[in-house]
Amino acid sequence: MGNLRALSCFILLILVVFTTARPKSGPDQKCKSGPVDLVFLIDSSRSVRPHEFETMRKFMIDILNTLDIGLDSTRVGVVQYSSQVRNEFSLKTHSKLENMVKAINEIVPLAQGTMTGLAIRYLMNEAFSPGQGDRPKVSNVAVIVTDGRPQDRVAEVATEAREKGIEIYAVGVARADMTSLRAMASPPFEDHVFLVERFDLIHQFGLQFQDKLCGIDLCSESEHGCEHLCESTPGSYICHCLPGYRLNADGKTCSAIDLCAEGKHDCQQICISSPGSFTCDCNRGHQLNDDEKTCSPIDLCAEGKHDCQQVCVYMGPGFFTCDCNEGYRLNEDEKSCAPIDLCAEGKDGCEQVCVYMGPGVFRCECTDGYRLNVDEKTCSPIDLCTEGKHGCEQVCVYVGPGIFTCECNEGYRLNVDEKTCSPIDLCAEGKHDCEQVCVNMGPGIFTCDCNKGYRLNEDEKSCSAIDLCAEGKHDCEQICVSAPGVFTCDCNKGFKLNRDKRTCTNMDMCNTVKHGCEYQCVNTPGSYHCICPEGQLLQEDGKTCGTCKSSNIDLVLLIDGSKSVRPQNFELVKKFVNQVVDSLDVSARGTRVGLVQYSSRVRTEFPLSMYHTAEDIKAAVLKVDYMEKGTMTGLALKHMLENSFSEAEGARPASHNIPRVGLVFTDGRSQDDISEYAKKAKEAGITMYAVGVGKAVEDELREIASEPVEKHFYYTTDFSAINTIAENLKLNVCPAESQGEVEVKDPCACENLVEFQQATMNSLDQLTQKLASMAARLEQLENQLLSRK
Repeated sequence: MGNLRALSCFILLILVVFTTARPKSGPDQKCKSGPVDLVFLIDSSRSVRPHEFETMRKFMIDILNTLDIGLDSTRVGVVQYSSQVRNEFSLKTHSKLENMVKAINEIVPLAQGTMTGLAIRYLMNEAFSPGQGDRPKVSNVAVIVTDGRPQDRVAEVATEAREKGIEIYAVGVARADMTSLRAMASPPFEDHVFLVERFDLIHQFGLQFQDKLCGIDLCSESEHGCEHLCESTPGSYICHCLPGYRLNADGKTCSAIDLCAEGKHDCQQICISSPGSFTCDCNRGHQLNDDEKTCSPIDLCAEGKHDCQQVCVYMGPGFFTCDCNEGYRLNEDEKSCAPIDLCAEGKDGCEQVCVYMGPGVFRCECTDGYRLNVDEKTCSPIDLCTEGKHGCEQVCVYVGPGIFTCECNEGYRLNVDEKTCSPIDLCAEGKHDCEQVCVNMGPGIFTCDCNKGYRLNEDEKSCSAIDLCAEGKHDCEQICVSAPGVFTCDCNKGFKLNRDKRTCTNMDMCNTVKHGCEYQCVNTPGSYHCICPEGQLLQEDGKTCGTCKSSNIDLVLLIDGSKSVRPQNFELVKKFVNQVVDSLDVSARGTRVGLVQYSSRVRTEFPLSMYHTAEDIKAAVLKVDYMEKGTMTGLALKHMLENSFSEAEGARPASHNIPRVGLVFTDGRSQDDISEYAKKAKEAGITMYAVGVGKAVEDELREIASEPVEKHFYYTTDFSAINTIAENLKLNVCPAESQGEVEVKDPCACENLVEFQQATMNSLDQLTQKLASMAARLEQLENQLLSRK
């Protein structure tokens, strides 16, 4: 027997040495991760900045570089989401790493909301479907990267996805909500939920994630610390012990198994332990029987050779001790017994009342207002409200054991009987803050209303008179005079009200007023305007005539170089710029041109001071390199205002009255706010033109363009049609003669004389009508004040 045990120990020692002596793999060994179906679900909401989105690209690419990519090993898909969901490529699209990296670098952010629940449902129903490349009996792993709180519900759809076998990792950045991340991720959360302060820290998750996917043999690759045996598992390892030993709580060291101490033996008297085994022995005065387990003793109790009052307990050959029956305790003489009163000794465990029932026997009871629990020891207060034993009409409130009081729901009041309730009418009791009419809507609820001719305000309490004139709900031809809910009609100066009390008749202003026109007076509805003979231009006073002088301008063009433009279309944009240059009189003392390109950043291609001929400008335009990134139109407007029109870059001093003109060309929505600098540019006296193509947003173009917007705003759906816009753009207008370094051109060179003259007349007509309307309104208000006095 001893020789066999020694041989077993020797064999186990050889196994330990062989296991711990395995060679370690080289440091450049490629991670073997497959087979896995892995889908990245990336948040491209508006709050994700362009540089942050670039960090997410690198994060995904870094993880892919560590994986064994292939249709028979690890398959990867990428889904982008914001207010909508877009599949960038599916599990079956690419089988090579370089193709995946190229596709990731070409992703264009959606830049909208954060519909994470919608994205997870797409992940579950589409991304992990056989049609998209999902394989049976292959693990489905999803990595969700987000920087904000979802705008829809995620808990239910995430649970459904996990129940379908999708393992979800939730990576939150900066503003992400931890509760939402835990609702999405698979348990345990400490392995599947990661929250970092900013995007450049998500590589920390990437390192942990790689360890979980990679099948590295950590037993041979690391200092595992196992005392006996080490077994590798995916991304980790497990320590084991030799036979007869048990792994300790530290998971590394081993302790000998003592079957005797653990009571895992069948020896009758004495157990002698060895690692994982035991042998039996007997006390003095006994001998081991043939079964090597039981012993044969000398039993004085069985022979009746004792003086115990109740129970004799055999203690060994020639030895015994006395004991008592249940409910009794051995006296000091160690022979006789006395009854045990557990209540008197406080050994009952009753929470409230103990009742003695006999030697060693008792029962527990409770005081008034309490009920004995199922454990027959503790007591619970009696809640008459919960048991429905109260008689309250609406609400029962627990006060104490067996005690309650009645209350009423909101909007009701407790009656004198302290059980029933009556509804509260706040309108009848005058407990409201309505300005005009209070309407009872139910117990404790009211709403406000207004008298005829008035409308309830947004505060839903006060009232405002209904101005049918201001709301356009009238049929007056010219002037509408309002009273609460009603109106009357009037006419502008130079008109008289007809008998229908609605329409007006024009009066001949040229023959009834001193118009002061130098050349000719022309009647217009309710007014007049002056015109000049051919070859002359109406001056700023609107009455005298003069010659036309072509303006020279400082022109800065802002062109969109974002990725969505595409290289071939960017060449058309450059041709568009040169077509505009061809229509200008370019010289150092005439028109100056500067060019700025913008995408995610802004770059001055050449300032106003660099080139003084159209040929030099056009050659420089053709050499401009395409940026190919985002669309930061607001940043470009700021650069134009603060740099491009500075004297340092060639803009002429404001005192010279040289018009400053800005032209913005774009093909899409701006990724930043344009409002502030679009407004500041026009307030600085810069005439702004806005040209949009394709997916350009009309509201943004109109916000950039100067008044009148229709003359400064252009749009086409196709890049090939922008040459038509260039032909229609007329940047050389005919203002009053400029000062300073202006070259005076031949009057015949003014192509827009008639258009400018007509625009001036129309502006004067509109101004006259507005003044007449204001005068009539003031007269009406004055009459109303006099009538009240």
